[in-house]
Amino acid sequence: MNKLLYAFLIFVCFGSVVGFTQEVKPASGSVSSAGSAAIPLPEIAFQKVFAELHVKGTFVLYDLNNDSYSVYDKERAEKAFLPASTFKILNSLIALETKVIKDQCETIEWDRRTWRFDEWNQDQTLQTAFRNSVVWAYQELARRIGKKQMQYWVDKADYGNRNISDQIDTFWLEGELLISARQQVEFLEKLYKNQLPFSKRNMDIVKEIMMIEQGGTYILRGKTGWAARVSPQIGWFVGWLETPNNVYFFALNIDIVNRKDVNARIDIAKRVLQVHDK
Repeated sequence: MNKLLYAFLIFVCFGSVVGFTQEVKPASGSVSSAGSAAIPLPEIAFQKVFAELHVKGTFVLYDLNNDSYSVYDKERAEKAFLPASTFKILNSLIALETKVIKDQCETIEWDRRTWRFDEWNQDQTLQTAFRNSVVWAYQELARRIGKKQMQYWVDKADYGNRNISDQIDTFWLEGELLISARQQVEFLEKLYKNQLPFSKRNMDIVKEIMMIEQGGTYILRGKTGWAARVSPQIGWFVGWLETPNNVYFFALNIDIVNRKDVNARIDIAKRVLQVHDK
């Protein structure tokens, strides 16, 4: 079994450990048990992982088949923060739905400004802009969408607190738009199930550009984010793992105090999920 898949299934089986709670949602019908695995519990607890990396944060996991949440720091999981680049998921959906860009391959012309990341200093497509988290490209799309249409679709998607304030090209970076880890997971579940107010075609495109890694028995989709223009700075990693028999949605956010904490967004998830680079 692939290490990443194995690690996520370990996490799903993760029960009563320090700083960790599990909630089972009221059943809404028959829930399949497919995809469950008898895997030993990991030795390391959430609290130890966060302590070892000297960061403060939360981790929310939703097991679709078992209709259950596993939450570390339940109070913080309900606290709303700037979405930063995780908003690129919704921004992409809105850009496609409003036809300011036709698909994931249409070119977004480089603004000719010199940016600190080489990948930003060239023309982009929706796919490359998402993968490389190109801020200027998504700011251009937001300006094309405009405040009226942006607010309409943010409201329809019921995204976070739905407050896009006045700055159309920065509200997700330093504005008033806020979302919690729990809300991120709920939003992602709706996207996966095609329950958002967008065409299936556009949701399929966004799912495609969200792909991070694909193995023989899994697909990992997601987006990182870094709210670097506020204090304290917030780092995000949100997404879902598809397996043959189940889907696991997750959202992690942490306070970023120094540069090493930026890498901790992924490092914490890998340590908790027992994913180790070769």
